[in-house]
Amino acid sequence: MISYEPLWATMEKRGITKYQLIYHWGISSNTLRRMGHGEPISSNTLNELCLILQCRVEDILRFTATEEELAEVNRRKEEIIAFQRRRRKK
Repeated sequence: MISYEPLWATMEKRGITKYQLIYHWGISSNTLRRMGHGEPISSNTLNELCLILQCRVEDILRFTATEEELAEVNRRKEEIIAFQRRRRKK
């Protein structure tokens, strides 16, 4: 799961408000809303935010896998391994 929690701390450190991002830098209010709800944004937007805030991507977002995500990835890995084994037997 991606969290944009680091963004808000970085903005505070830099003294940049949501208002400034929207009206001075052209970041859409919908993008900020999406980030506030943990929804995806484009890599172009990440690039813009890094430039505006003069920071790294890690200062904007954090990735932490949830138990559900890890379980799904493990399930898919097992399916791939099983498929490859069946294929080798043929």
